[in-house]
Parts: sequence; structure tokens; C-alpha cells
Amino acid sequence: MTQQGAVVVEGMDGSAAGRAEFAFRVIYGEAFAEPPYGETEDDVAAAFRRFPSQVRKPAFRAALARGEGGEPVGMAYGHPLAADTGWWDELTEPVPEEVRREDGHRTFGLMELAVRGPWRGQGIARRLHATLLDGIQAERVLLNVHPGSEAAAAAYRAWGYRKVGEARPWGTGAALHDVMLLDLGGSGGMSAHHGGAVRRWGSRP
Repeated sequence: MTQQGAVVVEGMDGSAAGRAEFAFRVIYGEAFAEPPYGETEDDVAAAFRRFPSQVRKPAFRAALARGEGGEPVGMAYGHPLAADTGWWDELTEPVPEEVRREDGHRTFGLMELAVRGPWRGQGIARRLHATLLDGIQAERVLLNVHPGSEAAAAAYRAWGYRKVGEARPWGTGAALHDVMLLDLGGSGGMSAHHGGAVRRWGSRP
């Protein structure tokens, strides 16, 4: 399978993303079945049992890339972290209180970013990332990335993310993930053309 024709990236709110759940599931299932993730059909089913509640979160947003005929190509989604988020509690080493402080608006949590194999290496991940963050009212973006995904980690570093620690998402049985943070420069938003500076936060560009 090869990519042909133009790929269109669409920004979505929670309602629109909920209606497009099948497309997100196709991308997720294919991208995360690959190493180092190795997710099974049961894992995908579990992830998408959470999806309806995720899209209802305040200020949830998503980006969906489609190719010719509406073929799902890539996705990204996330939402601002709540004031009582447990994300920072999962780090193996604590960070200063000023870093971990959340108020429901300060930090946008990038939960997933993935592009299906045949369309990688064409800048689609960057387009998804830029569309997702365009105009967000947040100081920074936070994500977890599997250390075995060198391509994803390299992309995030190129986009301006820096590692701030390590965490085991979902409990002690999970693989150790790198926690990465992107400072948005105090602008209160991010342009879709921002080029330099994203499971749960382990993303796959």
C-alpha cells in the first residue's frame, strides 16, 4: 500500500472526534500493533472503551488526517490536564511543585499521535501536531513517549520538547516512558505554522 494524492488534516472538537471514532480506531490499532508497543485487539478495545469519556472532556481537541477516498492516515488528540491530575504522580523522581502545578488550563496533555506506516516520513505527524495545538490557550504541552520509539522521541525533540523525567503510566506494570514537555513561550497559543518549537501518552509519528 502506498500513499497517493493529497492528505488533508482536519482539526476537531470532541463531538466531531466522537463521530469519527472508527477512523481513530483504525489508525490506533495499526500503529500500536507494531514494536515496541505490541498492542493486541484487546488492548485496542480497552483504549476505545475510554474514548467516549475522553472526547467529552472540556476543551478536548483532535486532528485527523485522511488520504484519497477518506482513508484514515493519522491522528492526534488530547485535552488540558485537570487541576487534580495524577500525571505528575507517575514520575519515578518528583519534580518541583512549581513544575507540577496544574489549574485545568496550564498544560495540554497530548494523549496520542500516530501515523500509519505507509504515510510516514512525509511530514504528516508535524501537520497533525501543529493542527492539534493551533490556538490552544495553554502554557505548555506534556506527553509520555515509549523509549523504544526512537523516531517518535527524535521528532518531539526536533519540535522543541525536552525530557523532564520518567514515568510508568497506568501503574508499576507499564514500561518506563520518557516524560517530555514543550514550553509554548508564554504566548497563550501556538500557530499552525510553528515549526520548531506528543501515550497517555506515547506517540508514534
